[in-house]
Amino acid sequence: MAYDKWSKVKNLLRNFTLMIACYFLFFIVLRILDVFIFDLDFNKYEQIEIFETLKESPWKFVFLAVIAAPVLEESIFRSLVKPSSRSLKLFLCAILYTIGALLIPEEGHWTLRYSLLFGTILLFYYALDQLISKDFYDKVCEKLHKYYLMIWIPGSVIFGFVHIFNYVDTFQIDLVLFMMIFPRIIAGFFFGKIKLENKSMVWPILMHSMNNSIVLIFLLPYALS
Repeated sequence: MAYDKWSKVKNLLRNFTLMIACYFLFFIVLRILDVFIFDLDFNKYEQIEIFETLKESPWKFVFLAVIAAPVLEESIFRSLVKPSSRSLKLFLCAILYTIGALLIPEEGHWTLRYSLLFGTILLFYYALDQLISKDFYDKVCEKLHKYYLMIWIPGSVIFGFVHIFNYVDTFQIDLVLFMMIFPRIIAGFFFGKIKLENKSMVWPILMHSMNNSIVLIFLLPYALS
């Protein structure tokens, strides 16, 4: 059992390294295209809200980037990739969380807000376990397993496009925005890959958290300035 866990850890590190290498390759190609062909203006889109949160409430930003976002986003985008019954319940809970986040007023302190949300999700997870039979989950899982490629790849693309809202308030797309969210599509691909290979939601959540932590390290000087 210990060997199996260690092999999964090594697979996580291998996929994480490959993902970072793909980032570097993408940015090299992007730089070449920018200099010799497109002359893209990346300064017209900035993650203003993210930077403001980092500046005003760094602990909230760390919580959202390293814990909340990986758990929520992976529960939505990777839970249906060859799911188990637990993954299906995570998906339903993530949808409820998203709805709840829209309904609970922003005025309350963020720790209270998210504690209330996570507490509600835990109760909902328990209810799903009690109210819906295991046979139902097994049948849904069996069907979804057959179409895992149709969930994994388009899910990675949608995951990338959702991050357009990091830069703009309403959905829009142009070449600059596409180039800015393309690394998220790469990330979504690898998060799905590690889910398939290690066969548990723990691994894409952990890999997502590692990815965001690296970004956070680069952004911390902004918060401290």
